[in-house]
Amino acid sequence: MNALAALVQKDLILYFSNRRAILITLAAPILIAAFFGAVLGGPPKKPARVPVAVVDLDASSVSKSMVAAMKADTAFALEESSEPEATARVREGKVRAAVAIPKGFGDEATRALFRADAKRPQVTIYYDPSQAVTLALVKGLLTEHAMKAVSQAAFSGETGMKVIADSRAALKTSPAIDEGERKDLLSLFDSLERVQSRGAAPGASRGLGSQGFSMPFETRDSEVTSGGDRKYNAYAHSFAGMGVQFILFMGIELGVGLLLMRRVGLWKRLRAAPVSRTLLLGSRIVSGTLIALLLVAGIYAAAIAVFGVRIEGSVIGFIGVAIAFALLASTFGLLIAALGRTPEATRGIAILATLLLVMLGGAWVPTFVFPEWLQSATLVVPTRWAIDGLDAMTWRGLGIDAAVFPIGAMLACSAVFAWISMRRFDWEE
Repeated sequence: MNALAALVQKDLILYFSNRRAILITLAAPILIAAFFGAVLGGPPKKPARVPVAVVDLDASSVSKSMVAAMKADTAFALEESSEPEATARVREGKVRAAVAIPKGFGDEATRALFRADAKRPQVTIYYDPSQAVTLALVKGLLTEHAMKAVSQAAFSGETGMKVIADSRAALKTSPAIDEGERKDLLSLFDSLERVQSRGAAPGASRGLGSQGFSMPFETRDSEVTSGGDRKYNAYAHSFAGMGVQFILFMGIELGVGLLLMRRVGLWKRLRAAPVSRTLLLGSRIVSGTLIALLLVAGIYAAAIAVFGVRIEGSVIGFIGVAIAFALLASTFGLLIAALGRTPEATRGIAILATLLLVMLGGAWVPTFVFPEWLQSATLVVPTRWAIDGLDAMTWRGLGIDAAVFPIGAMLACSAVFAWISMRRFDWEE
């Protein structure tokens, strides 16, 4: 243990003696994260098959028709759920939004289709504020399917006859409509009743442009964050992404430094000491992990102090994710050094590998804009679990159980990286 402590202390002293490098490593992710958090408003393209939950509290023929149409829509990956479960899945990031259709929606919406003074049912849309572009998509498609279902009910069968009869009665007594418009609307209702009496069902596209029609429902937007009155802070995600990216770069520099030490003969002197090769590389992993952990602390200290980022979830879970990622960054740098063999080759491999890990992990753009096959493929990318874990412990406000899998995934990857490094590292150039 004394040898391990001495080797780790040597690495720490060498790293922190370069104050300019430390400043750049800390300042770069903080500045870039601040930029992305300030200007990133979501991806410009429509995502494919957005996972959305629907809660049908009405269970009428109109609401069931809406749900069926949404299921058939290729833009949605729809799942039916209860309201508490749906909001929990939005909070966990498992669905992008949840649509809650209120009780009485079918009757109230069909009446509101013809009567501007009628009560409009309110459809609540719970959405993930980190992916607010989904809200506009869900609203647009919801309006399309709701109008089709409501107009079909309004223009067919007993429901349609009752709606028209009620609307006719209200129209006759409404003081807000002038006589010319009242006469035209009554004539329209007469025509619709004659068509219905013959068993015909006009399509939704006929007659809906009349001045007497109006939007048959309203929507209420509800951000799903860690709870209470807390609002989504875009800096929380941007600091997670940029912190992961630049700490990986730090790990690579430690790996390159290892190769430079070998080139100047320092490894030969260290190997002359009574320590094993495993201990030598293990000390490098430990020192790299400690440095990475200190950088995580520095980056999030700035995020908390200046940009209002808060650990809304489990503090222990956050610490666990940070430690697991720090170990991952350290072993990743060692792996790149073992595969690259020389400082020059290692830097070339490192640029490609790091950019791939960062892009696929969702540090630059959210993973939900990826094609479906790529979203599934990124489940094996350790940086995705680092970013998801940090998000879960900060703005999502989830418990420690949400940190268990990300921690386990990163520790497993770290073990694999360390094992490969031990076997592949060349002790002489």
